[in-house]
Amino acid sequence: MKINNTHINKALELPAFAFVQKAADFLEVEAYVIGGFVRDTLLGRETGSDIDIVAVGSGIALAKKVAELLPGKNQVQVFKNYGTAMIRFGDIQLEFVGARKESYTSDSRNPLVENGSLEDDQKRRDFTINALALGLNASNFGTLLDPFNGIQDLKDAIIRTPLNPNITYSDDPLRMLRAIRFATQLKFEIEQKSFNAIIKNNTRIDILSKERIVEEMHKIMACPKPSKGFLLLEKTGLLKFILPELIALKGIDEVEGQRHKDNFYHTLEVVDNISEYTTNVWLRWAALLHDIGKAPTKKFDAKIGWTFHAHEFVGAKMVYKLFKRLRMPLNEKMKYVQKLVYMSSRPIVIAQDDVTDSAVRRLIFDAGDLLDDLLLLCKADITTKNSKRFARYHKNFEIVKEKVLEVEERDQVRNFQPPVSGEEIMRIFALKPCRQVGEIKDAIKEAILEGEIPNEYEAAHAYMLTKAQAMGISPA
Repeated sequence: MKINNTHINKALELPAFAFVQKAADFLEVEAYVIGGFVRDTLLGRETGSDIDIVAVGSGIALAKKVAELLPGKNQVQVFKNYGTAMIRFGDIQLEFVGARKESYTSDSRNPLVENGSLEDDQKRRDFTINALALGLNASNFGTLLDPFNGIQDLKDAIIRTPLNPNITYSDDPLRMLRAIRFATQLKFEIEQKSFNAIIKNNTRIDILSKERIVEEMHKIMACPKPSKGFLLLEKTGLLKFILPELIALKGIDEVEGQRHKDNFYHTLEVVDNISEYTTNVWLRWAALLHDIGKAPTKKFDAKIGWTFHAHEFVGAKMVYKLFKRLRMPLNEKMKYVQKLVYMSSRPIVIAQDDVTDSAVRRLIFDAGDLLDDLLLLCKADITTKNSKRFARYHKNFEIVKEKVLEVEERDQVRNFQPPVSGEEIMRIFALKPCRQVGEIKDAIKEAILEGEIPNEYEAAHAYMLTKAQAMGISPA
């Protein structure tokens, strides 16, 4: 990893730092920018909008003075319980805290805090690459303070804790997930002592809130190659506490010489594949969970081998339970993932030569707005290492796309509503809302999907009259 110190000079040209310098010198306190901003600046990465400022003294007092000096009206948000303050200035967010040292109890990741020196503050940081600090006073503006050799770790692409990793991870087990997340984001390796300490302390994850766990999982999922993070979660033993449904997919069983693929590693390939085409984190979640129903439905049939009957249906039900357990949103996001898991095997059936247009129409209608994402998931699901099979499966996928495009362009059935509305049915037959109205409307929809009538008003109106007559209902 190449470190470019010229990045520091450019980054410190940010106007906000000049105001922090003036305020710190006026108050006669030491001030430093620390953490992710410094790390990403040295790596030449986008630094993001959040900038952490440490004051050896009161971070809140420094924030208030900076707000006075900044042009315009700048509100200071103060969080007294945490001894922190925040200012928004243009597109950036400055977060101020007083330098502190921490101590922990075994049943909580919330530390006991007391005032400390800059060195104390750097010691409490999770990793050496996040303990790097730049002076912001006039006397040391831009001076890099690196007590734990974080620069070398950046060069070596290593995740390492400033202090004993066993203590670091036991004190705050969220750092275990952060280590894996940073390794995935930055394409770094976790130092062996640190890696072993995560394994040793993995049960400590129990004291973390589900929300904090999921926040880190989202960040891992958002990486260009999420599989690295999930493999690290599995190797450290953390994954079994978070997503046991994935661990259940591990392994290959063999009966009478017949084996099935390892669905755990297949799943990670699918997630990586889909991540090449989309940044939609919920579509990536759908890829991660698309096969979770295979573990509970796996059976061996002597005539046909291994089967996973109805695994999509079972998997979709498992999605709800999983989201609920992890306190993930049980709203449209969950329903989106659930529907994609449920329909994940549907598109490839369309590649068969004898598939009717009605089957294609029904796929388009059932998928609705999720059709494009469903097709993308179907493409990502092709992971075979056999070159002939890979070519054949991709050819089948192209057949699916062509059939879908052809039928969709001709019949316009995606998210369609029957051309005759329920209100019109009630008016024509002088009916109040009742079961018969729904039956007539559903019959029209089914006739269109089956290709019995075109998706047009005149044909639908005529079919409605015929259906109503068969039900013994006459126009008013």
